[in-house]
Amino acid sequence: MSDSAWIGAAVAAVTAGYALFSRRLATTVVSAPMVFTGFGLAIGPIGLGLLDRGHEVGPVLTLVEAALTLVLMTDAMSVRGRDLRLGGFLPGRLLGIGLPLTIGAGWLLAWPLLPGLTLWELALVGTILAPTDAALGKTAVSNPRVPSLVRGGLNVESGLNDGMALPFFVLFLAALPGTMASEEGVAGVFWRALVLSAALGLAVGGIGGWLLRWSRGRGWVSRDWGQVFVLAVAAGSYTLAVVVDGSGFIAAWVAGFAFGGALRRGETADAPPVDEDTAGLSERLAELLACVSFLVFGAVLLGPALEHLDWRVILYAVLSLTVVRMLPVALSLAGSRLALPTVGYIGWFGPRGLASIVFGLLVVEEHVPGVQLLGQVIAVTVALSILLHGMSAVVLATKYGDWHKKAAARRPDLREGKPDEEVGSSSATR
Repeated sequence: MSDSAWIGAAVAAVTAGYALFSRRLATTVVSAPMVFTGFGLAIGPIGLGLLDRGHEVGPVLTLVEAALTLVLMTDAMSVRGRDLRLGGFLPGRLLGIGLPLTIGAGWLLAWPLLPGLTLWELALVGTILAPTDAALGKTAVSNPRVPSLVRGGLNVESGLNDGMALPFFVLFLAALPGTMASEEGVAGVFWRALVLSAALGLAVGGIGGWLLRWSRGRGWVSRDWGQVFVLAVAAGSYTLAVVVDGSGFIAAWVAGFAFGGALRRGETADAPPVDEDTAGLSERLAELLACVSFLVFGAVLLGPALEHLDWRVILYAVLSLTVVRMLPVALSLAGSRLALPTVGYIGWFGPRGLASIVFGLLVVEEHVPGVQLLGQVIAVTVALSILLHGMSAVVLATKYGDWHKKAAARRPDLREGKPDEEVGSSSATR
């Protein structure tokens, strides 16, 4: 029996096992990324040796790219204008101020701690570890005790910052000599990866959303096939961008915005969202592929990184999850009148996950000169995030929720707002 067959059987086994206990595990500190990453370590080079960088990484890269494509598409689809208007100062500040500051802070901190990397390799480190992944601390953004302003802000930030980090990643990668992206030059990459890819995504997503809304209005499309249609739009936008040597990720991200906007056109405020379950299949498939991506991460990136650990790498990883994230968040929220516990909560819950993993694997595939050190830093940072954010989500969400309830009772004008249960009961009496 070949290694590929054993890997397939192992992935099927851990997926089925987690599915059987998923509801029970959801109430504990054990998250899906923890389980799949741990299993990846078990089948990686420090375990059974079934999967490592020595194997053909083409199929592996295709899988994780598909996961990020669907995540980018469905996250962008779900963003409405009202999400940014109602308490929109929070995601606006986190994305417009916090994200660039995070990239810059990660870049500057890497300079003294990661000697041997070039200027653009250091920039890649800061960019790759800037996007957040709410799935790693799911309870932190789903616990109803946490004010809706904070939950919504963290969700929108997580849904958009991976797409917003993409142009930085693409351009910094193109600036590195010796990579495939550098052959065309920064100007060429800017045109194809950013301008042309975005235009293709806008066209495919906009036309796709209009066609689905048109077909629904005539009752010609079933609910199930409407969900399959979303997969076709995501695949189509990604593939067209790749055909012209652009960025499939940027195309899929922009297609998500255009698709969601076109689908919702004409939607009334009091009507249920017409796209409420449109992305259901894509979201479930993205979640599954993301979990398998964490397994690949454990084997291909984390396993080798743990064999050659360096104190500088560990220190950078710790600072990346704390200072590099929390200081830019605090600066971006200055003057927002949010309480200090809220700023601390938002600052801490910036987990690094799928986007960082995919960007890291792309760097490995591009044969970047400093790939070994880059891979170590990315792997250790994401692994610490999986562990620390996963373990702290339940506890800190509960503690912060309790603080918010008491603070809202003392201060009716609290910027974070009233607890959800109070808002619901007051709405019911009107």
